Order: sequence, then structure tokens, then C-alpha cells
Amino acid sequence: MSEEKKLLEVKGLQVAYGGIKAVKGIDLEIRQGELVALIGANGAGKTTTLKTLSGMIRPTAGTVHYDGQDTSRLPVYQFVSRGLAMVPEGRGIFPRLTVEENLQMGAYYRNDKDEIAKDLARVYELFPRLKERYKQLAGTLSGGEQQMVAIGRAILSRPKLLLLDEPSMGLAPIIVQKIFEIIRQIASEGVTMLLVEQNAKLALKTANRGYVMESGLITYADSAEALLANEKVQHAYLGE
Repeated sequence: MSEEKKLLEVKGLQVAYGGIKAVKGIDLEIRQGELVALIGANGAGKTTTLKTLSGMIRPTAGTVHYDGQDTSRLPVYQFVSRGLAMVPEGRGIFPRLTVEENLQMGAYYRNDKDEIAKDLARVYELFPRLKERYKQLAGTLSGGEQQMVAIGRAILSRPKLLLLDEPSMGLAPIIVQKIFEIIRQIASEGVTMLLVEQNAKLALKTANRGYVMESGLITYADSAEALLANEKVQHAYLGE
């Protein structure tokens, strides 16, 4: 494991909806510069975990420390300005805004115009298709293009930690391949990531480390390589 500092440290995290415990006391950590995968079946608690880490849901117990600060009670609007961005399941774009307006929403808390322009140019370099469609309403784009907008918008916030929730969902294989090339590229530039992904094999082949979540609990935590080689993980999640 990297000796970089812990950017995210979660201890004993519990989250409940009404009387139902969706997350039942999990520990996880992410060090600066890591790409960590969180895999598991539908309903395991993965999305709930991400929403809690990004301040959208309050934990019922446990602690979340991001960048050295307890963020479990921080107002949700403060997360992006502190460098924590999330690309939600289902993209969460603004359909009536143009591609470029959507991207610029990522820089809402920034006022360094020259740097914003550079980051926008970088997003267009990563996603040439968005440059071609920058004046188009985002709601008229394909699912893959909307996913590119959602990732691009997150890049414009200059995240220290990027949470990605099911980036491949509903996309054609060729688009998934492109999206994951970009995810690897962003990671190689030093952005720390936590990736929730239904395609467990692809997630683990992309990540440094992984956690397996089952029924609200972490059941395995290891290097991505070790999880790919784990027979129980192969049988349950890798279709082998």
C-alpha cells in the first residue's frame, strides 16, 4: 500500500433509512493517489456509502475523516469547495443547460478564470466529442456523452478525491472502454478516486485496491490483484 497520507478514513460507519440499516458498521481508508474500487451486488450499500461520504446522507453512527477533518456533520455544499466531488449514478447533469454550461457548473466555487479556462480545454482534450457539442443541450446527448459531461464537470472542480458511482451503467461496451481509459488517465495525474462499479472485473483491473461489500458490511479488503485471484470473489462477482 502507498505510504502517502490517508485522504479518507472511515470507521464504524452506519447508515439507516427508517428502521433499515443499509450500512452496518464499515471501515475503509483511501490514501492520496490511490484508485480504490468498492464492489458488490445491487443493494449491498455501495451507493449509500458514497452518498454518506459526500455529505448527501447523514451517518447514524461512526466517523468520516476527509483530508484530516471530521466531515460527518459538514453541510453538503461545503464538500466540493474542499475538493471532494462525486459523479452520481445516473449522471445528474442539467438537461436544459448546454454542455459547456454544465461543465462550468463544476467550477462554481472557483474564481481563477485563467485556470478554469485551462481545465475546460483539458476536458475537451480528454473528451473531443464534448468539444464538438459544447453548445448542445446536455439533455439531448447520448448516455455515454452525458457520462462524459458528468466526469468533465467533476474535473472542473479540481477534486482531491473523486467519487464515481457506476460510471459504466447502461453504456455500450465501446463507450465503457473509453470512459475507463479516461478514469485511468485522471488517476495517473494524481487524482485520488473511490470507484463503485457493477462490472467488478473492470473495476478491479483499473484499481490499486478493492473492498467487497455484502449486505451493508465489508467482507473482503485487499489489493485489486489479490481480489481478482480470490476464488470466492471470482465465483460471486467475476462470473468465473
